[in-house]
Amino acid sequence: MRLVCVVGPPAAGKMTVGREVCALTGYRLFHNHMSIEPLLGVFDFGTPSFNRINHLIRREVLRESVVADLPGLVFSFAWDFDRDSDAAAVEDLIAPVVAAGAPVDFVELYAAQDVRLSREGRPDRMDHKRSKRDVEWARAHVLELEAAARFNTGWVRPDGSRVEGPDWPLPQYRHVRLDNGHDSAAHTAEAVVDELGLAARP
Repeated sequence: MRLVCVVGPPAAGKMTVGREVCALTGYRLFHNHMSIEPLLGVFDFGTPSFNRINHLIRREVLRESVVADLPGLVFSFAWDFDRDSDAAAVEDLIAPVVAAGAPVDFVELYAAQDVRLSREGRPDRMDHKRSKRDVEWARAHVLELEAAARFNTGWVRPDGSRVEGPDWPLPQYRHVRLDNGHDSAAHTAEAVVDELGLAARP
């Protein structure tokens, strides 16, 4: 199995790009709200109980994906790069895949905040993410999260402009950055497949 982790800020297109990567490769998609939404009926977002069970669900899905010998899994989630505990949590999540000797790659998506705020309320987000159906709340939540966290590392775009941020914390894994602000998800997914050398769907 091959694990492709897609990270980035809210509404950067992680789920949508992940879905397109799966269409090209035959991989399965496990996007972050697949574990978030069921828990919100019981626990408030961000509480210790929510965080603990959310982490356990995600780790077990990754572990069982190896056991099931899936061809590949695309796993999307948000990562606060200012918190060392987030990096430790990511390493714990992927540990079953690493222990099995399966390759792990990271794709970091970037999109400007105004672009991402405009994506809230789109049908695909509301269809798959019930908690996003209150669009005013969803946009406010993006701003609230970003006031307290940093969801991108620092890098220089192909046009030479710089995105400020910390260094990539896990240099032992392949890591590509892509600007998904204006490209279509399908085009970004093609870039992911090309950059990582993923095999096309049989």
